[in-house]
Amino acid sequence: MTHVPPPAEELRLLDAELWQLDNRRAQLLARRAWLVAALQAVPQPPGAPAPHAMPARPETDAPRVQNVLLLLGGVLLTVAAMVFTLVSWGHLGIAGRAAVLGVLTLGVLAAPVPLLRRGLRSTAESVAGLGLALTALDAYALHETVFAGTDGTAYAAASTATLAVLWVVYGLLPRTSTLRLPVPAALAAAQLPLLLWALAAETGPYGCAAALLVTAGLDAVVALRPSPVPVRLTAAVGAYGMGGWGVLTAGWLSWTAAGPSAAARAAALLLLAAGITVGASWRLATQAAAGIGADAAGAASGGPTTGEAAQAGVEPQAGADAAAAAGETTQTAAAQAGAGTSAVGVGAAWRGGAAGRASSDLVGGAVGHAVLGALLLVLAGGGLLRVPLPGEWTVPAYLACGVALLAALRGPLPMAVRHGFVWASGAVQAIAAVCALPLVVVALLGPLGWAREPWSGVPSDARAAVTVHTPWPAFPTQVLLAPVVVAVVLALLVREGTWRPRALTGATVLAWVTVMTVPSAFELPYLVALLVPGLVTAAALAVAASRPHPWITLAVGTSVPLVFLALPSQSATLAVLSALTLLFAAASLRPRLTPVTAPTALVHATALACATGAAADWAPQHTALLVLAVPTAAALLAARLGDPRATVPVEASGIAAAVLAIGLASPDRPMLALVLALCGVLAAGTAVRPDRRPVGYAAAALFVLAAWVRLAAWDVGTVEAYTLPVTVPALVVGAMRRRRDARASSWTAYGPGLATTLLPSLAAAWADPHWVRPLLLAAAALLTTLLGARHRLQAPLVLGGSVLVLDALHELTPYLVQLTGALPRWAPFALAGLLLLTLGATYERRLSQARQLRQFLGGMH
Repeated sequence: MTHVPPPAEELRLLDAELWQLDNRRAQLLARRAWLVAALQAVPQPPGAPAPHAMPARPETDAPRVQNVLLLLGGVLLTVAAMVFTLVSWGHLGIAGRAAVLGVLTLGVLAAPVPLLRRGLRSTAESVAGLGLALTALDAYALHETVFAGTDGTAYAAASTATLAVLWVVYGLLPRTSTLRLPVPAALAAAQLPLLLWALAAETGPYGCAAALLVTAGLDAVVALRPSPVPVRLTAAVGAYGMGGWGVLTAGWLSWTAAGPSAAARAAALLLLAAGITVGASWRLATQAAAGIGADAAGAASGGPTTGEAAQAGVEPQAGADAAAAAGETTQTAAAQAGAGTSAVGVGAAWRGGAAGRASSDLVGGAVGHAVLGALLLVLAGGGLLRVPLPGEWTVPAYLACGVALLAALRGPLPMAVRHGFVWASGAVQAIAAVCALPLVVVALLGPLGWAREPWSGVPSDARAAVTVHTPWPAFPTQVLLAPVVVAVVLALLVREGTWRPRALTGATVLAWVTVMTVPSAFELPYLVALLVPGLVTAAALAVAASRPHPWITLAVGTSVPLVFLALPSQSATLAVLSALTLLFAAASLRPRLTPVTAPTALVHATALACATGAAADWAPQHTALLVLAVPTAAALLAARLGDPRATVPVEASGIAAAVLAIGLASPDRPMLALVLALCGVLAAGTAVRPDRRPVGYAAAALFVLAAWVRLAAWDVGTVEAYTLPVTVPALVVGAMRRRRDARASSWTAYGPGLATTLLPSLAAAWADPHWVRPLLLAAAALLTTLLGARHRLQAPLVLGGSVLVLDALHELTPYLVQLTGALPRWAPFALAGLLLLTLGATYERRLSQARQLRQFLGGMH
C-alpha cells in the first residue's frame, strides 16, 4: 500500500520542494541576465535581428484585410461590368448580348451557394453584391434595347420595384437565406418606386409627399418587426429619411396653402405622417410593456433578454417563452451541479441591467415618437383652422390644437404615448406663450423711458405711455390669449401633489403679465393704465397676507412699472407714490410680509420725498432734509422690529436714503455739514441698541466729517482745527479702555489719537516758515514724551520723542547747513573714518566679553 505521510510531514516536504524551485529559478534568471548582457555587448552583423526584439505588431487584423480585399474586388468587377455594358455593348448582337448578360448574372448569383457550403461567407457576400449589381445593369440594358421608347422615370419605377422583389426572393431562398446583403439591398431599392411613379404621373408636390410618407410607413412596419439587425437598420434609415422629407414637404404645403382645399390635402398628408409616427410609438410602447416580464424571466434564468431577442429577430413573447424554458433548464443544471450558483447569479445580474436598459430605450423611443406624432397632429389641425380665420388668429388656432392633445389623457393609449402627447402639448403652449413675450416686455419695461423726461406731459393713451422710447412690436393682440389659455390649463389640469404648487405659481404669473399688458395692447386711456397696476398691487398685497408666495413678489414687481408710468404727470407721480407708500406701510403690519413690504414702503417714501421737493421747486440741498425723514423712520422702525429678517432690509433702506440725502446736499457745504451731523445723530441713536454697538464708530466718523465740512465752509486752513476734534475723543476713549483693561496696549489705546494730530502737524511744521507752529508742536511732543516716560507707555514715548527729534532737526537744519559749509572738505571723511573705528572697537570689545563669559562658565563645576 502507498504510504501517505501525516499532514505536518507532507507540509514540510512541500515547503522544501518549493524552496528548491525558488532557488533554481533565481539561478536561471541570473544566468539569463548575464547572457543578455553578453549578447548586447557583442557587435551584431548587419541584418541580424536584435536579441529579444519584439516582432512588429500588425496594424490591422486578418478579417479586416479580407473584407477590404473582397470589397475592392467586388467594386472592380462591378465597374468592369458597367464599362462592358455601357461601352462595349455595341460589338455584340442581340443574342450575344442576352447570352452574355444572362449567363454572367446567373453564374454570379449562383456562385454564393458553393461558397457558403465551403464556409466562405464573406466571399459569398461579395459575389452576391456583384450579382445584385449585375441585375441592375440588366435592367438598364433592357431599357436601352427593348424598352427604349418608354418613359425613363416610369421604367425606373417599375425596374426598381421589380429588382426589390427579385432581391428579396433571392435573399429568402433556402440556399441563400444566410446572406445578409440581398434583403437590405432590396429595402434600399424599394425606397424609389412610389416616388418615381409619382414623378412620372406628374402628381405634383402633394403626390410626391404622399409617396414619400407611404414609403416611410412601409419602412416603419419592417423596422418594427422582428428581423435581423441589418434589415431593421436599413428600414429605420429609410423610414426617417423618407418620412422626414415627406413631413417637411407636407408642412411647407400646409403653411403656404391659400385655400381650404389645399389646406385639407396638406392636413391629410400630415395626418398620415402622424398616424405612422403614433403607430410606431404604440408598437414600441407595447414591446416595452411586453418585454419587462420577458427581461425579468430571461435575466433570472440566463436566457435572452428583450434586447438580445430583438437583435436575434425573436418576438418578445417568444423571448419570454424561451427564457422560461431556459430558466427551467438552468435551474435543473444548477441543482445538479451545485457549485455554479454564484456564476449564474452574476450573469443574471448583468442580464438584468441590460434588460432594464433595453426596456428604458424602448420607452424613450415610444415617448419621442409620440411627441413627434402629436406635433404633426397640431400642424395638421392648425393648418386647417388657419385658412378660414384672419391672420391674427394663427397662434390661437395652433394653440387650440395643442391644448386638444391633452384629451389623450382620457384615451386608451399606452402610458408612454400619453406622456408624449402631454410633452407635445406643453411644447406648443410654451411656443404660443413666447409669441406674446415681445408685447409683455414692452408693456413692462417701456415705461422706464420716462426717467429721461419726467413731468413732460400726459400721454394720449396707455400704448403711448409705454412706447416713449420703444416702438410697439408688430404682433397682433390676439397672441395675449396664449398666456391666458396656458394659465387656465395649469390651474385646472395639473393635479399632481408635487407639481400643483408650481403650476399655480406659473398660472398666476401668466395671468399677471396678461393683465399688465392688456391696457397698452388695446390702447386704453392713460388713467386705466394707472388704475390697472394699482389695483393689481392692492389685490396682490391683500392675497399675500394669507399666501405670500408669489403674490408679494408680484406686488413689488407691479409697483415698479406703475411708478414710471406715473412720471409723465406731476400730480399722478405724487398720488401714485403716496398710495404705494401707504399700501406697503399698511401691509407691513403683517409680520410675514414685513421683510419685503417695509423696505419697499421706505423706497417709495424716499421717491415721494424727492418728488415733493421737486414739485415745491426746492433746491436739492433743501430736499435732502426732507429725504432724511426716511432714515429717521427706518431707525425708529428697526428699533421696534424683533425679527432680524426684517430689521436688516429696513436698515439697508434707511442707509440708502441717507446716502441719497448726503448726495443731494453735497453742492452746499453748510447744508452738507448739517446733513452729516443729522446722520451722525441717527447713527448714534442706533448704536444705543445692544445689538448695534459697532454703529457708534460710524456715528463718530459722521460727526467728524460734519465738523470738517463746517470748517471747510468757514475757510479754516489750520490743520489742528481738523485733527484735534478727533484726537481728544480718541484719547478719552483710550483712557477709558486702559482703565477697564490695564493690559491693553498703549498703541491701541493712544496710538491712533496721538498720530491723528502729531503727524499732520509735523508735516505742516516742516512746510511752515514761521516759528510758532514748530514751537507749539515741540512743546506738545515734549509733554507727550514725558507722560509716556512717567507712565511707561510705549506709544506716547515713541511718537512724542520721534516728533520732537524731527521737529528739532527741522529747526536746526539751517544751522547744520551753515556748519557744513564752514567745515573743510576733509572733515566729512574724517568723521566717517572715526565712526567706523568706533564701531569696530565696540564690536571687538563685545567679542572679548563673550569669550570671557564662555571661559568663566567653562571653569565652573
